Amino acid sequence: MKAIWNGTVIAESDDTVVVEGNHYFPAESVKSQYLTDSPSNTSCPWKGTASYKHVTVDGQLNSDAAWFYPTPKEAAAEIEGRYAFWKGVQVTA
Repeated sequence: MKAIWNGTVIAESDDTVVVEGNHYFPAESVKSQYLTDSPSNTSCPWKGTASYKHVTVDGQLNSDAAWFYPTPKEAAAEIEGRYAFWKGVQVTA
C-alpha cells in the first residue's frame, strides 16, 4: 500500500492494518520529513485519543492529514505505532 499526496509517496508498506476502512501504516514506513506536529486531538470510544500530524509536500500544507493513536485502548492495540491518512491523501495498492 502507498499513501500519496501532492504527487509524492509519503508512506509505503505491505504491512498495513485495516480498521474501519482505513489503512494504518507502520511508523517506520512513513517518510517523517513530510510530517509535522499538530496540536489537534480527537477521541474515539473504543480506540482512544488520536493525535494528528500535518502533511507538507513541496511547500503545500495539508492540515491534520495524518493521525495515530499514541496509546490506543486495548481493543485497538493492533494500531499502536501506526499512521493513517485522509483529507485527500490517496491510499492505494
